[in-house]
Amino acid sequence: MTCVADTARTPRAEQTRAVITAAALALFRERGYEAATMRAIAQHAGVSTGNAYYYFSSKEELIQEFYSRNHAAHLAATRGVLAAETDLAARLHGTVRALVDVLMPYHSFAATFYKHAAEPASPLSPFSPQSSPARLASIALYRDVVEGSSARMGPGVRERLPELLWLYSLGITLFWVHDNSDGCAKTYQLIDATAPVIAQLVAASRLPALRRTLRDLIGIADQLSL
Repeated sequence: MTCVADTARTPRAEQTRAVITAAALALFRERGYEAATMRAIAQHAGVSTGNAYYYFSSKEELIQEFYSRNHAAHLAATRGVLAAETDLAARLHGTVRALVDVLMPYHSFAATFYKHAAEPASPLSPFSPQSSPARLASIALYRDVVEGSSARMGPGVRERLPELLWLYSLGITLFWVHDNSDGCAKTYQLIDATAPVIAQLVAASRLPALRRTLRDLIGIADQLSL
């Protein structure tokens, strides 16, 4: 938890948090995650080191703030497609492309950052307890993708599909991290190719011949859930 109390979330406090977060992200891009110290972040933000620690007890908390702000931006970027589309493939396609759009400004330091996020014990991991609010919020967005669609699907799929789509988005993000194509064109091409296939598999889940395979896949997902 951050050092500042919830009751201190005044507009001025929110502005200070935003300035510190922006300074941290700028230094992460410029120097890398490890080299950017809290003292340097405070100097870049124009606040005292003590003030920076008042709002964020560590760089890890700053990353959790980044996750939160990034999700808010992603949510805003999906409003148009989710309001206009009921087709599952279109809703998923638009949502995941919007995620990459929102992440794009951070591509230059993504590989360094995600090296830490990929460590199982890291608080930066999307599966960590510290990342639980961001993870649950993201899964809730994919639940909206599913519930607002006209897709029909097999028994048990609707309940588990949001989490599976979130895992799919993590896979897309990992591909994006290592995508050196111009404008990350290959990542967008991957989304264009896979979103319709996922929608087709969801529709096919109603077929009796695929139900056992579906149960097996859900069972695997249950075993992997943290």
